Amino acid sequence: MKMTKTDGGDIKRRLRLSVLIAVLGVVYGDLGTSPLYTLQTALGYFQNSGEQVEDVYGILSLIFWSLMVVVTLKYVTFIMRADNNGEGGTLSLMALASRVARSEKSRNIIGLFGIMGAGLFFGDGVITPAISILSAIEGLEVISPDLTPFVIPAALAVIAGLFLVQRHGTAAVGSAFGPIMAIWFFVIGALGLVQIIQHPLVLGALNPYDGVTFILMHPRISFVALGAVVLAVTGAEALYADMSHFGRNPIRAAWIFFVFPSVVLNYFGQGALVLSTPAAANNPFFNMAPHVLQIPLVILATLATVIASQAVISGAYSVARICMQLGMFPRMEVRHTSEHEQGQIYVPQINALLAVGVILLVLTFRSSNALAAAYGIAVTGTLFCDNALAAFVYRRQFNWPLWSVVTIFGLFGIVDFTFFSANTLKIVEGGWVPLAIGLTIIFIMTTWRRGRNLIIARWTQDSLPLASFLARLPQSRTIRVPGTAVFMTGNLDFVPNALLHNLKHNKVLHEQVFFVNVRTLDVPQAKPETRAAAEQVAPGIYKVTLSYGFMESPNVPRGLESLSAQGIESSPMQMSYFLGRETVVPASVPKLNFIRRWLFLFMTRNAVSATEFFQIPSDRVVELGVRIAI
Repeated sequence: MKMTKTDGGDIKRRLRLSVLIAVLGVVYGDLGTSPLYTLQTALGYFQNSGEQVEDVYGILSLIFWSLMVVVTLKYVTFIMRADNNGEGGTLSLMALASRVARSEKSRNIIGLFGIMGAGLFFGDGVITPAISILSAIEGLEVISPDLTPFVIPAALAVIAGLFLVQRHGTAAVGSAFGPIMAIWFFVIGALGLVQIIQHPLVLGALNPYDGVTFILMHPRISFVALGAVVLAVTGAEALYADMSHFGRNPIRAAWIFFVFPSVVLNYFGQGALVLSTPAAANNPFFNMAPHVLQIPLVILATLATVIASQAVISGAYSVARICMQLGMFPRMEVRHTSEHEQGQIYVPQINALLAVGVILLVLTFRSSNALAAAYGIAVTGTLFCDNALAAFVYRRQFNWPLWSVVTIFGLFGIVDFTFFSANTLKIVEGGWVPLAIGLTIIFIMTTWRRGRNLIIARWTQDSLPLASFLARLPQSRTIRVPGTAVFMTGNLDFVPNALLHNLKHNKVLHEQVFFVNVRTLDVPQAKPETRAAAEQVAPGIYKVTLSYGFMESPNVPRGLESLSAQGIESSPMQMSYFLGRETVVPASVPKLNFIRRWLFLFMTRNAVSATEFFQIPSDRVVELGVRIAI
């Protein structure tokens, strides 16, 4: 049967539609569920005095133009152009900026911004599930005040279930994410449109004049309210971070033609309801729905917030793996939950820490309004880090004139700084939470990096140069035995301690020896043809470099198999892997202070072994202990 052009066009349209629906489920969960709590939180600042008509107009105007400037202009128009081989996110942007940096000082500053962004992202990863799920289930209070005691237990039950199913992966339920979010956006847009039709004058708030007037008339309270307005743009970084999954065009199209209109209609519908019924300000989102539809809306909102939380949790796993690959985190267990999608992973340690953090937040703050105070700093801090890194990339990578970079990203930076400053007023109320989480993660990252650098420096100082070893080898009369020995090393110019210990105790050397160094590139994925590079430095002895992108999990046995394409034959069943198991002990004059030294030793003892991390068969590994004092 011959397929016509019309049939081909229909197939392409269906494929495009399926991609757009998938985008809704993966990318826009956080942004799409912000209407649950943003306007309610902003109006909460008027509880004592009561909001006036111009105040509602002013807040709606600020929300609309925040979405326009931060999401549409900054991320969709500019930052999404700065992709690292199709990959997005703060750490990808950091890697891209480091690649075009011209000095070590610039790379250190770029690394600092990347570490700060990653730390704040984990703070966001703890707060998002808590505030999103709690705000959805608080709809029970609107249905009936008698249901209020069930809000916290129901939220905890949903959160516990969400984290318990993580080990099974998202492949089974992922196909349902997109359609559910499509229904969600249609429903919230329709609810808002009904209210706007009844009170069309609320659309006057589209005029930025109302926002400016509100700021000028109430400079103090408007500055405080900005801390709530910024909640409307939570999840903006996800547009950039998830770019590798779908490409920039589907993400842009979904935002411009579907998500943006839906959330704006909902915000303005909430505003119209509050103007006509001021008492609805206690929860304008759920009060928009007729009573008979409120229970289904609570169920739909719960599903939408679970999807939003799932996206953040999955993102935390990916960021953790990138941090491990870039040497910012100790090695942790990474489980692949899909045979087809490399990005679907599960990190048990991160999952446990997130679960504990989310449950503690719900039990401590007990309402979405209280949690909103803790939310803004993590969001604005990440926005600011992305802006600084993007400005550097536009200047160095795209060769923009300095005045253009300063003008455009300077304006974005002023907006980010204003939002951040407004949120600092809420540090005592709960803003300390993301700061504490972020600073803790930053402290862990910098401690691990500093400790590893000290170990490498000490190992280099005490190690034998490979050239000297190879020069002495012919006169040493060392016995060569059949088989292949693989020695993992961090520096190919020096002899691994495991080899020296093996020679000292066993007094033999295998016929074929691989010194293997695993290198992490500043690109998401390495090309298969560049995976392995080998150099023969003596008869039967090779220096091998295995290259992996920061989004990949290294598999050393599989990487060594690719050496056959270079004419280097070896049998996997005859390979023995020799690893040096480091025992780090305090030096007589420690180079780390007591707290950092204790933390580094703790992380070293609890890190996943190199055998597991590099996916080496455990029955082919020989570990030789090495003591290193720092």
